[in-house]
Amino acid sequence: MSVLPDLHLHYVQACQNLSQPENPFIARVLQEADTNDEITKGITLKLAGNNHLVPVPRVTDDDLGVLSRVLCVHSFFFENTGVLWKKLSLLPAFFVPKENSTLRYLNLMFNDIGTNGAELIAGALHKNGSLLHLRMTGNKIENEGGMFFASMLNINTTLEKLDLGDCDLGLQCLVAIALALTQNKSLKAINLNRPLLSTQQEEATVHIARMLTTNTSLVELHLGKHGMKNFGVERLCEALHKNSSLRYLDLSCNNITADGVKFLEILLRNNKTLEILDLGANRIEDVGAIYLSEALATQNRTLRVLSVVSNSITGKGLVALSVAMQSNMKLTHIYIWGNEFDRNTCAAFSTLIKMGRLDLDCTDVAPYEVDGEIYLAELSHGPGRHRYWAPRSDAVPQPY
Repeated sequence: MSVLPDLHLHYVQACQNLSQPENPFIARVLQEADTNDEITKGITLKLAGNNHLVPVPRVTDDDLGVLSRVLCVHSFFFENTGVLWKKLSLLPAFFVPKENSTLRYLNLMFNDIGTNGAELIAGALHKNGSLLHLRMTGNKIENEGGMFFASMLNINTTLEKLDLGDCDLGLQCLVAIALALTQNKSLKAINLNRPLLSTQQEEATVHIARMLTTNTSLVELHLGKHGMKNFGVERLCEALHKNSSLRYLDLSCNNITADGVKFLEILLRNNKTLEILDLGANRIEDVGAIYLSEALATQNRTLRVLSVVSNSITGKGLVALSVAMQSNMKLTHIYIWGNEFDRNTCAAFSTLIKMGRLDLDCTDVAPYEVDGEIYLAELSHGPGRHRYWAPRSDAVPQPY
């Protein structure tokens, strides 16, 4: 790959040519990119405007007009680009196939992109052959915008990771996406969290389950906040008995009870593929936790990560899970915060940690002692670190 030109210099020159004042945030990021030792392997530009810890001047339409001049000229150098986009009419220029194009990652999360923007982006992806990962999280594209992405999935054969979480998707586009994924062979991960569903019949879950019986490429699936109940879990489990590719299943923030976990127990006893299961913020209680512990202690040797955060589980269920970990060495990560810890729970997980069976980096609790009593404190760890957009690390198992 050729040596990159001075991006900051080109930005300054473009500002002068367009009589546009420099945005200090953009200037600093481009300067950092110019001095990156890994510059020949691709560049990451993190210009997202939703950083609450370090306030930055958000990129405006005028800023983007200048930045587009720089990136359009040199876009074939970029492997990863996370930019706060406002001027959507400029987006297609970044998707036009170019010789040696290396644009792989585009992060558009938490902006003001709506239906029209979704149409532009999805339409551009009909012809794009380089982009692998697109994050649309938090943009209110709604059902109509989701339909454009469903159509795109029928055509695009390159995209591997698509994040449409918190985009106000509707039932119609969820069904269309499920149908598209029965034929799509390239997508590995999709986030469909928090759609806006007016029905209680779980039609979306039924269609997604049918898709899983034939899809052979999907590795990671997020179905959080779908209002899913035990009926939907049963349909998914029936489908996953026939599926041999899915490794990460996110069912967090639904209405799953112990009766639904019973179907998951049967699945875990037979499934040889699933590695990460997120059941956080459901209502599985002690009975559900015991169902899981029985499957994990006796037959399942595939699951590596389990989250049962905030599930109204008491010491009885939590201790059962700790006992399962003593016999199942494959299960290395477990997240339990938000449940009802008693003395036995604290002692059980403290023992797992002290004996080295459970590493502090692999759970969300840490033991401490006060006046001879053992308690558990919360650690800021969770299943989110295992998702496809999380930084890759040897300490964190990845779904692929």
